[in-house]
Amino acid sequence: MTTNSLPQLWLYDTTLRDGTQREGLSVSIEDKLRIARRLDQLGIPFIEGGWPGANPKDVQFFWQLQEDPLKQAEIVAFCSTRRPNSTAATEPMLQDILAAGTRWVTIFGKSWDLHVTTGLKTTLEENLAMIRDTIEYLRSQSRRIIYDAEHWFDGYKHNRDYALQTLEAAIASGAEWLVLCDTNGGTLPHEISQIVQDVVKVTGEWGIGHRAWETKKDSSQSPIPNTSAPFDSAQGKSLSTSAPCPMPQIGIHTHNDSEMAVANAIAAVMAGAKMVQGTINGYGERCGNANLCSLIPNLQLKAGYSCITEDQLTQLTEASRFVSEVVNLAPDEHAPFVGRSAFAHKGGIHVSAVERNPLTYEHIQPEQVGNRRRIVISEQSGLSNVLAKARSFGIELDQQKAEAREILQRLKDLESEGFQFEAAEASFVLLMHEALGGRQKFFEVKGFQVHCDLIEGKETSNALATVKVAVDGKNILEAAEGNGPVAALDAALRKALVNFYPQIATFDLTDYKVRILNGHTGTAAKTRVLVESGNGRQRWTTVGVSTNILAASYQAVVEGLEYGLLLHSQAEAAVKASS
Repeated sequence: MTTNSLPQLWLYDTTLRDGTQREGLSVSIEDKLRIARRLDQLGIPFIEGGWPGANPKDVQFFWQLQEDPLKQAEIVAFCSTRRPNSTAATEPMLQDILAAGTRWVTIFGKSWDLHVTTGLKTTLEENLAMIRDTIEYLRSQSRRIIYDAEHWFDGYKHNRDYALQTLEAAIASGAEWLVLCDTNGGTLPHEISQIVQDVVKVTGEWGIGHRAWETKKDSSQSPIPNTSAPFDSAQGKSLSTSAPCPMPQIGIHTHNDSEMAVANAIAAVMAGAKMVQGTINGYGERCGNANLCSLIPNLQLKAGYSCITEDQLTQLTEASRFVSEVVNLAPDEHAPFVGRSAFAHKGGIHVSAVERNPLTYEHIQPEQVGNRRRIVISEQSGLSNVLAKARSFGIELDQQKAEAREILQRLKDLESEGFQFEAAEASFVLLMHEALGGRQKFFEVKGFQVHCDLIEGKETSNALATVKVAVDGKNILEAAEGNGPVAALDAALRKALVNFYPQIATFDLTDYKVRILNGHTGTAAKTRVLVESGNGRQRWTTVGVSTNILAASYQAVVEGLEYGLLLHSQAEAAVKASS
């Protein structure tokens, strides 16, 4: 079944507004533009860009998108209702919304009487007037409205009648979407389901025609989401009370304070919601928002809804990692669907079964979301892990021959000493080549020395490393400085080798991690060092273990350079073979 034949859901991404409220997350205008264009490519219909006027960054963001619009997505401006005891037409923040030039505006208003009387310090009737006046004014300015009912579920449980009055005010004023928000993130799925069902029923009973407007068709406008679908364009609308207007659709916006955001959003959809709001990777204030990277595949692959195309769905993993890279947050390796470990298999029994039939331990095909299966090797591995991992690196092992079992035993012995190969696959590849007698000796380190000067009152220390390396029978002695001993050692090795292997100039040491393995032994503890390297196209990780942190670092750094040279050698061989 293709996605075109499935019931449609509208996705609304708020990474650029709600997501950026996450503690420790900060983005520039350029970052926001890059993310918006990536979400546009992913096929998200609505992208909330921020609150125009709240800060200069958001103002410039919307201006730039006016100059260079997105290809298919609707960029949405976000704002609150007008202030109490004023008018929307004289509200400065609404002028900023209009200046942003978006066709769609999301307005949030208070649903919970507690927030009206305590937060806004106004009357319940004035809050209803604020909702009506704000939406009517923006409608008169040819804007289409998504109404976010803030604290909806808490408000409904505390005072159902008043909460419903706020929705009726939004409908009567011309809102096309009513989005029910679990703002505090404390509602459970069965409550979500019951309340959404009630809202769908009640709004249906209200019928058609509280207030309506006519729409001029304009074929020059790009297609926009069409809720059931009275509207074809966002421009040139005039308010009218004569033409009937179908009732707005229901949306859902959930937070993750109870670890229920995804489950609650799905429960709302099952109860009749047609729009799902969330963020990439679940970023958001406090514990975050509903994670679109989990919602999209669950809704599309399991619940039978159409969210994006099948081809766009295969971009989901890359989009998740792209956003995490732009916002400078480490990706969650164990995230469902898109995490590096989402389809990783470590236990020998699991690997053996998956090799025969992936359905045994995989709930979907990883390729459907752009991810891939990984076979993890460790001391818990069986021979099937080693064989599968070898194949993934183009190494064919015969399970009937001694080399395969020797590799497995060597793996277990080294891991018992503190090595960790599931996080350092490059080192494991080198181990396999050595066991098979095919490990290429690009160079040999004869020795090294590192000298550090610690200067009192300064945060950094200068380090000088001297290395002696042999290449093709020639001994090279080089020295280099760095802002620490590992940086200096890495620089000295590169300096010694670059004349023989110019490609080393493209290698970068991208990450360095240290773990003390047996801290109870104090300064005699073993240290494990993981070094991540890259060449601009690929990244690889190597491992070193020693009671001396510099010796452990040396092992990892040297193997990182060696594996990079192996990749380059294999690439050159492939080019020659194809020519």
